[in-house]
Amino acid sequence: MSVRSQSSEPSASSEAPHRAGFACFVGRPNAGKSTLTNALVGQKVAITANQPQTTRHTVRGIVHREDAQLILVDTPGLHKPRTLLGERLNDVVRTTWAEVDVIGFCLPANEKLGPGDRFIVKELAGIKKSPKVAIITKTDLVDSKTLAEQLIAVDQLGKELGIEWAEIVPVSATANQQVDLLADLLIPMLPEGPPLYPEGDLTDEPEQVMIAELIREAALEGVRDELPHSIAVVVEEMIPREDRPADKPLLDIHAFVYIERPSQKGIIIGPKGKRLKEVGIKSRKQIEALLGTPVFLDLHVKVAKDWQRDPRQLRKLGF
Repeated sequence: MSVRSQSSEPSASSEAPHRAGFACFVGRPNAGKSTLTNALVGQKVAITANQPQTTRHTVRGIVHREDAQLILVDTPGLHKPRTLLGERLNDVVRTTWAEVDVIGFCLPANEKLGPGDRFIVKELAGIKKSPKVAIITKTDLVDSKTLAEQLIAVDQLGKELGIEWAEIVPVSATANQQVDLLADLLIPMLPEGPPLYPEGDLTDEPEQVMIAELIREAALEGVRDELPHSIAVVVEEMIPREDRPADKPLLDIHAFVYIERPSQKGIIIGPKGKRLKEVGIKSRKQIEALLGTPVFLDLHVKVAKDWQRDPRQLRKLGF
């Protein structure tokens, strides 16, 4: 079993050819994939939340190095689907796996291996061409004994199901431990080639999609467990405010928060609109940081009945 710690960091050769390619993080929902993507990129490009099943779009975060460009594809967690939306999310995952250069299997250090992990590793075993790296996430939440047990468990699971891990790497994205080392280990697995994106680009997600995701992240915070699956956000329009001086621009953003049932409306809006106002304030700050310009955010809540099961509504909401 090859387990990497900071002391075994590979040395970079100045003569090394430039590499560029795609890496994909997979794992059960809430395994820390989005937080890890953001830590590697150095800026928020993927939505994170404490509830599982928060990632819906494939976000590409771009890590720029002098000798390489690592493009991170963040997919939804693979899970047993209960709705048409769930089936479509699983299709996105499998398509992505088949197209990337290296796959990182994320497993939290603070949770024992379960049937969900076994299911994913079994699926990964069927993909022969891409090297696979086991990434033990959230290492800051456990002691060294628990971490060692988890490292051994993931090594044994790979052997049992026919996967030879190219590396097994413990990381903590929130404590920024071994995040750079992980990039150092992934880059040699990429094909040689020129950069695929301009320097400075951190993601290829359209701004409107990222803004919708930031609003959805704020809307998810603090709501009960069954609601995350029911929330979708669509940015209807983004218009620079007219008659503003050039040094004091203002961007008007109009967005709809969609839920599935009228009973959920009160949860999102809160007493006297307090909760929706908090969602607006929190997401506006994030949007202004993303765009670098002041924003007026106009939020409305709409009911789209059972949208997760309705193909027409799914298309309308961007799935």
